[in-house]
Amino acid sequence: MTSAALHYPVPASLGSLDNYIQAVNRFPILSAEEEYALAKRFREHNDLEAARQLVLSHLRLVVSIARHYLGYGLPHADLIQEGNVGLMKAVKRFDPDRGVRLVSFAVHWIKAEIHEFILRNWRLVKVATTKAQRKLFFNLRSLKQGDGALTTREVQEVAQTLNVHQDDVREMEKRLYGQDIALEPSLDEDEGNGVSPIAYLSAPDADPSTQLEKVEREKLATEGLSRALESLDARSRHIIEARWLNEENPATLHELAAVYGISAERVRQIEAKALQKLKVALSA
Repeated sequence: MTSAALHYPVPASLGSLDNYIQAVNRFPILSAEEEYALAKRFREHNDLEAARQLVLSHLRLVVSIARHYLGYGLPHADLIQEGNVGLMKAVKRFDPDRGVRLVSFAVHWIKAEIHEFILRNWRLVKVATTKAQRKLFFNLRSLKQGDGALTTREVQEVAQTLNVHQDDVREMEKRLYGQDIALEPSLDEDEGNGVSPIAYLSAPDADPSTQLEKVEREKLATEGLSRALESLDARSRHIIEARWLNEENPATLHELAAVYGISAERVRQIEAKALQKLKVALSA
């Protein structure tokens, strides 16, 4: 390994994003042998200088990946920063003995961090909370042809390609391409023309006393459910929680049947009995 590879400069305080990109593009690309040796040093001896060299030599990869997400309106520099976090996580978990180059292993971690950053910051509304919505959020733009609304056939094709429901495709299209509306009219608008959202989005229950009452009701309901669940045996409670309290990925009767070695019908009977017991406990 050359001495130049042992002393990379750190691209800090370079003044602009362009200077940063130019700096990272000057870092030498490691050969397979150099990468393996550095990864072994870090994995076996916790050599932080070796980890640093692995990170710096792959910063150009982060820049390249981040560039593909500029269409979401977030700063390129922020996307790169989040991608760098993913790169560092990849270096930490990289096993050189698996026979895979770091560049291939790191792509997943870099994209994962960038995806999370976009979902946290894109617009004011969380637009993708389920696995299907996330898949659509990051792929619908590239699959959509033209600027018009998706046709019925295009909706079917997208749904089939991404293995999601057609309703999810239509809903995500509305969220991504719906027009942003100003909450209040601008100063140069004639107040007599049209009605801005601020006029009809008033919250009649927004006063502090109403809000406090609502919080107390929700607290009592939550505590009541917790006490009711405690009255169930362990198996019944697990079935209820897996079937009714897991919003993202509720378990099926057949999945729970496999867990407990019983029939799906028996799981349904246990579930029905537990729900009846919960109903009585909550109404008491």
